[in-house]
Amino acid sequence: MRSIKEIRAGLARGQFHQELSRIYGDQAPRAAGRFLALLDGFCAFYGASEDREVCLLSTPGRTEIGGNHTDHQLGRTLAASVDIDTIACAAPTGGSTIRIKSEHHRLAEIDLLNLSPAAGEMGHSPSLVRGVAARMTELGYAVGGLDAYTTTEVLRGSGLSSSATFEVMTATIINHLFCGSALTASQLAEVAQYAENAYFGKPCGLMDQMACATGGVISLYFSGGAPVVERLPFDLSGAGYAMCIVDSGVSHAGLKAEYAAIPEEMAAVARFFGQQVLSRVSPQQFYQNLAAARQACGDRAVLRAHHFYIDDACARQECDAIASGDMDAFLEAVNRSGRSSYMYLQNVSTCRDPRDQGLAVLLAYAEELLHGRGACRVHGGGFAGTIQVFLPKDLCQSFVSAMEGLTGKGSCHLLSFREAGTGRVIS
Repeated sequence: MRSIKEIRAGLARGQFHQELSRIYGDQAPRAAGRFLALLDGFCAFYGASEDREVCLLSTPGRTEIGGNHTDHQLGRTLAASVDIDTIACAAPTGGSTIRIKSEHHRLAEIDLLNLSPAAGEMGHSPSLVRGVAARMTELGYAVGGLDAYTTTEVLRGSGLSSSATFEVMTATIINHLFCGSALTASQLAEVAQYAENAYFGKPCGLMDQMACATGGVISLYFSGGAPVVERLPFDLSGAGYAMCIVDSGVSHAGLKAEYAAIPEEMAAVARFFGQQVLSRVSPQQFYQNLAAARQACGDRAVLRAHHFYIDDACARQECDAIASGDMDAFLEAVNRSGRSSYMYLQNVSTCRDPRDQGLAVLLAYAEELLHGRGACRVHGGGFAGTIQVFLPKDLCQSFVSAMEGLTGKGSCHLLSFREAGTGRVIS
């Protein structure tokens, strides 16, 4: 590793331009400024001297393109990393305490001598750090104490997976400092998912973590065991389109029960057929026994299972369309996925307050502004957060201007896909 002083000097004179360009492209100079500010934050919080040796790392946020809530049923998804990320400055301490300070958030601190789930920690960032450290210790690695400082451009509650980005970053730091970078992207994703499931208390699938760890546009098939991962070359801009994530401003806070109900209800339908997940139940078997499934599981559970079969197919169709360069077929599949999420998965709004349907309003307005072109859908887990819009580049300016008139300035984010996954940038 290099000293803080050496890294500062290198960033200032452009020594690391190649490393930064590999990840950030023509935004490398801006990234250098972000890393300089990151070093300032690390030094200020930990009182570090300029001689302390550190490493700098980056983990991208992610966007889900197809397969809304299909991963936890071992179905297919299509996802991509995006060009906003969490960056970290980290260094070993030689002790038994992991401390990770995220800018604007409280310190996450855990003792490596106690890696059991801690009372009162569930649902908070220290549980994720503890879960990652516990799993990597179980895998046989001698995890040690460290100090890390992070800053992020990944918006919380945006469907861009700020939590998965943090988990994967934590695993990446430990992997680099204590494991000789031996863990693959898939293994880092699985460690992160374990932390979220077992320690944080959220029954998520693996898609978010895989997209953050792997980079690029990836097709994921969760058939059991290791997921089947296929990278897909997708030049969205070259096809004449842009991707816009629109923030509704509606918080995910207090929605844990709504999110948990989706995999629970899908699994209930699968168990009715003697299986653990819906991918083990054929569509023919499901529809031939629809009446009995309704009676046993209830209508909403059956509708959510119906969505699984639709969106599992949509994810395949999107991959095929990308592979063949058929943009119209891709957009049609995205719209079909969005309609299924809205009508059958029912994760656009909750039943709590019929006056509060922010995502539904955004989707309605987006369709009006697109004039039959492009595509839009709920983004991420749903119920709050964001929508995803694929729009012709000639509509970008008018779309953003009109949409932000409704949702507020800065609520629209035009993002690109990022090829680089999680990893070390400078060490």
